[in-house]
Amino acid sequence: MPPLGRRRLRKGEKVSKPPAAAGGIRRAATRETESSVTIDGHPVNLVPLPGLGADGGDDTGADGGAGPSGGEADGAPDGGWRSRLADVLEFARRQLDGESEVDQFGFDPEFNSRVLMPVARMLYQRWFGVRMRGLAHVPEAGPALVVANHSGTLPVDAVMLQAGLHDEHPTHRNLRLLGADLVSEIPLLAPLARKGGHTRACPANAHVLLRSGELVGVFPEGFKGIGKPFSDRYQLRRFGRGGFAATAIRARVPIIPCAIVGAEEIYPLLGNARPIAQLLGLPYFPITPLFPWLGPVGAVPLPSKWIIEFCPPVPTSDYPRGGEDDPAVIADLSGRVRGTIQRKLDDLLSERGPAFG
Repeated sequence: MPPLGRRRLRKGEKVSKPPAAAGGIRRAATRETESSVTIDGHPVNLVPLPGLGADGGDDTGADGGAGPSGGEADGAPDGGWRSRLADVLEFARRQLDGESEVDQFGFDPEFNSRVLMPVARMLYQRWFGVRMRGLAHVPEAGPALVVANHSGTLPVDAVMLQAGLHDEHPTHRNLRLLGADLVSEIPLLAPLARKGGHTRACPANAHVLLRSGELVGVFPEGFKGIGKPFSDRYQLRRFGRGGFAATAIRARVPIIPCAIVGAEEIYPLLGNARPIAQLLGLPYFPITPLFPWLGPVGAVPLPSKWIIEFCPPVPTSDYPRGGEDDPAVIADLSGRVRGTIQRKLDDLLSERGPAFG
């Protein structure tokens, strides 16, 4: 029997997707939990998500729906090529027939593990050789908010963060990333992002995911982080208005600061062609040593050396109710998290040394 809140579809049956498939929240869930809150004047219903056990933890176990290397967890126990081929064809059929199981945000755990993560894994292991540390600070199950620095002209750091947690965490956790509206508006990218667990960033969506037991990731610097010039690399921009801090206090979940070194060098941003950016409706149009001069070849990221490290969690359960509405409380918590990440970046840069070679 499929988990509550979703069902398998018969072949040929038409699917009417709710607005949530575009990154919003579903107003009328199949089953509401006992917890219901109001955020910014809108009621938010907490609903079960795929891969969650009754306690809100990840019930996929150590496999996470698929082994990190795509081995026997994706095929028959005997590992025969006929069984693996049949499994691949069955997976393709379910995708084409619309029978894949997704949550109200469009996340497809099977598609993520079997299609998106193998692509990200090649960059993670073979191109960047990412070293991920501090995984003991990320809970094996249950909700937490990962807060990381953002850089690199394109959000490759977000994908590497997902890939590392999916492959190297003891329970192979899926990181549900909160992204800008632009991600949900770009053709071709938008459906892939939804299937990979990306959700439009807003307080209501973040609260639903956290209260449903998910591991959620956010980059408070936003476009100002990934679009800063190379001369300002690894110098954190302002963390917005501290919305992530209010979200964590409201949901009573720990904040896990995360420092990412390596992304700043993959596309060294030398300039911003603002007229072209405005014409295309983009926050910036990057000028790098290779792009746009070399065309598509210039879009290949440089193979820098990466280190991703999670810092000790910052608890929020001791904050008084209503603390999420106190500007002084939010500013203090946001500043502490930002300071932790900046200090860790400085340490990792010193440890890593040159970005190449």
